[in-house]
Amino acid sequence: MDVTFSSGREQVRGYLAHPTGPGPWPGVIVIHDVFGLTNDLRRQCEWLASEGFLALGPDLYSRAGKFSCLRSIVMDLRARRGPTFDAIDAARAHLIGDESCTGRVGIIGYCMGGGFSLLLAPDHRYVVSSVNYGDVPDDAETVLRGACPVVASYGAKDRRLKGQAAKLDRALTVNGVAHDVKEYPDAGHGFLNDHDGKTAAFIAVAGRLLGIHADEASANDARQRITDFFTRYLKGN
Repeated sequence: MDVTFSSGREQVRGYLAHPTGPGPWPGVIVIHDVFGLTNDLRRQCEWLASEGFLALGPDLYSRAGKFSCLRSIVMDLRARRGPTFDAIDAARAHLIGDESCTGRVGIIGYCMGGGFSLLLAPDHRYVVSSVNYGDVPDDAETVLRGACPVVASYGAKDRRLKGQAAKLDRALTVNGVAHDVKEYPDAGHGFLNDHDGKTAAFIAVAGRLLGIHADEASANDARQRITDFFTRYLKGN
């Protein structure tokens, strides 16, 4: 269902998906890719809800127009602080305030969102983090000290993120962080996303240049790894 919550003086839109059956459930913050709060993000939330997680996807473009917000989001991602991080934290507070939530919260992100889910792994407010084709900073070995467990997925056909999976695996290993990092040989960028409408049309045109390449087998395997990892660390089973 659609929800709205406060981040400072601003109102942030979002999509909240409840599991079926009796709660409470652990929560997951779902951070969208560059396309925003799309049908794809709603489906990502519903998938996580079907696996027993209370899933909230904040719309990081709520504050202004998409292009204006995107510029701010990129700047915040580079600075590692700012209104975007505040909005994500507000989403977490909203989730914890829901009586259906156990208070244990994980985070998952795609592309741009994967960058945020990685940077937020060490801040001790998340039990687990899932990074899906997110940028890995050059100082990752320093940034990821004390990070929560991380499950990450990349596609070998992703032209922009060559070598990122190996870089992340090294950084997590050096820091003794529990992790599961996998690069799929037949997948490209965005292989876990399923966009429709104008977004799908854009991807069809730009996909070859950007290395966007879907692969159903890789996506199914990645979702299972994420589910297993979240069940182990977030549900505590």
